[in-house]
Amino acid sequence: MAEQQPTSHRVVKGVTAATIGGSLLLLSGLTLAGTVIGLAVVTPLLVIFSPVLVPAVITVFLLVTGFVTSGVLGVAALSVLSWLYKYLTGKRVPGAEQLEQARARFASKARDVKESAQHRTEQA
Repeated sequence: MAEQQPTSHRVVKGVTAATIGGSLLLLSGLTLAGTVIGLAVVTPLLVIFSPVLVPAVITVFLLVTGFVTSGVLGVAALSVLSWLYKYLTGKRVPGAEQLEQARARFASKARDVKESAQHRTEQA
């Protein structure tokens, strides 16, 4: 059974999960909205100032690119949220060991820096 983590550590994990997932979902929504607004603004100009086939191809390309990008960002956001949920609930997820090793190395370096700073202040 996994060790119980301090409450502050779990809160930091939760805040990180919400921030990353929310940012990706927001980016997905903004991309979708930008695509729709861009098409609404640009399509009449292309139709008026270009032959019929050129704006049609450009419009279809922009439409497909925008929707694919929006969909990919949405899937990425859901994947990150799913991974973080599994990680936070203690289920085995790919990359968790590397994440814990990095966290342990970071904590070790932070302790080293703290001890070094205390040593130098005692010398001064």
